[in-house]
Amino acid sequence: LRRSPGEVCFPGGKSEATDKDDIDTALREAKEEVGLQPEKVEVICRLTPGIDKMNNLVTPVVGFIEDTFQVTPNPDEVSEVFVVPLEYFVKPLNYKSFPYQTSSGYLTRVHCFIYDDQESKRSFKIWGLTAHFAVYLALIIFGERPTFEVDYDLDNLFASSEDNFMKLYASVYERKKSNL
Repeated sequence: LRRSPGEVCFPGGKSEATDKDDIDTALREAKEEVGLQPEKVEVICRLTPGIDKMNNLVTPVVGFIEDTFQVTPNPDEVSEVFVVPLEYFVKPLNYKSFPYQTSSGYLTRVHCFIYDDQESKRSFKIWGLTAHFAVYLALIIFGERPTFEVDYDLDNLFASSEDNFMKLYASVYERKKSNL
């Protein structure tokens, strides 16, 4: 892709006029990118949104699929598909983080995981918003403290996630307003 070529990410993209909502967008994009048929997904929820490096709002949609799903990557958009156990995002073998100040001035932490895929014998770098969403989902599912620091109050995960998002959104909004 033109933006972020070679980076690891979940299926997704911009909404289109025919999409009813974020879930429709997510299901359409997953079908286009990896061949996942919408009727084969049991949608569970939407997570707290994030803001990407281009200041676009990104709403993650979580669902269950059968483990028998056979991926069919769209070669125009996807070069490779791999699976990482969700637990890796609370108990990683190879992890680092670094502070990051957004273009709007908001200071946050960027998680960076290196995952060694035994099947393909390759290593993958998972970082940024993709890592952020994976960590957040793992915290929800496993309900345990990760082996690294996170920017959440783990005793009040949902509220602190929403609070972090609102601070980030406010900083982006203020920057946009000051550029008018």
